[in-house]
Order: sequence, then structure tokens, then C-alpha cells
Amino acid sequence: MRKTLVTLTLALFVLAAASVAPLSGIAQKSNNKAVQERTLVGFISDNHCGLKHMKGMGDDKSCTLMCVKQGGKFVLADRDHKRVYQLDKTGQEKARDFAGQKVKVTGRVSGRSIRVTSIEAAG
Repeated sequence: MRKTLVTLTLALFVLAAASVAPLSGIAQKSNNKAVQERTLVGFISDNHCGLKHMKGMGDDKSCTLMCVKQGGKFVLADRDHKRVYQLDKTGQEKARDFAGQKVKVTGRVSGRSIRVTSIEAAG
């Protein structure tokens, strides 16, 4: 009876360990992807104009600031890849200083949105 109980306990322990190991691997892989930061290069623009500002609205900086003042949001316009990325709240605050300029934005990219860590002028 005691031998059967020990064998059963050992079998349950092995089964439990085998079922937990794969799940922990999946969790680690998904966490690594979520934590990875990327740096993208583009221009600080606004969501109304996106990749290209309209003619007659002044230079890129003036147009961007005017559109944001009228309710628009700052975005990163990657003209080389023809993509526009939305910036999070931190990005909105940091982008104002770089309106119309070419920048490097570092952060976590999810689809067409960036959770911004830093923005700096691109050379």
C-alpha cells in the first residue's frame, strides 16, 4: 500500500512538472517580445497631414504645430517606408520640441503605435 502511494505521488509530481514547463517557456517568449524596444527614424508630423503637409501651410514645423493646436496629434511619419505611427501620451509631450524635424524615436512598437521612451534629433 505504501509503495503504491509513493508511486502515485511521484507520478503526479512528474505530470505536474511536465505540464508547467511548456507554459513557462511561452510566457518568457511573449514577455521578451513585449519588452523589446526599437528605434525608428522619421519626421514629427501630425495626424491630419501624416506623410506630406499641404501646400500653403508654411514649413513643416508651422503646419504641424498649427494642426496640433487645432486638435490634431503628433505622429512619427516614416516617409521612407510610407508609414505613420501614433505616439503615446509621453510621445505627445516630447514631440512638441521636434515638430517638423527628422528624429529617432525609441520605444515599444505595437502595430502602428509607439510607446515612446525617447525622441532625439536624427543626423
